[in-house]
Amino acid sequence: MQLRPIGHLSTPFRTRAECPRNGHQLVPAPLCHAVVLPEFQPGLASLDGFSHLILLYWLHEAGTADLVFTPPFDRSPRGVFATRAPWRPNPIGLSVVAFEGFSAAGSLSVRYLDCIDGTALLDIKPYLRTTDSVADAAMGWLQPHATARNGG
Repeated sequence: MQLRPIGHLSTPFRTRAECPRNGHQLVPAPLCHAVVLPEFQPGLASLDGFSHLILLYWLHEAGTADLVFTPPFDRSPRGVFATRAPWRPNPIGLSVVAFEGFSAAGSLSVRYLDCIDGTALLDIKPYLRTTDSVADAAMGWLQPHATARNGG
């Protein structure tokens, strides 16, 4: 198996400590850029008109994979595959970002990224509300935490 970056992500976050837990925590969300290498830029055709994109990237500073750990906002040990933690056997990050348009040839302006500046971009997919959103999806062990954050 081989992965090959298609570009890199430009964010205001220089260290892991500066990164938000998820990009939707920052208000206002900073403008970031997905910079695509010239040989992959033809693949950007027809992105106009999409309001959101899914970006996949390599979390190069994630650290050693912990298969079981206790999340900082929980008291129980959880399996890594039941979390969104960055330290994984394959540290692939995923963000649904707001697509603000092209800022230059091969550079997409986006909001709601949560990765370090210079992170390798692996793929871009259009976000499709008809496919990528499930309104009544169960959140497992996270449901009480989500309810508490939303005041309910």
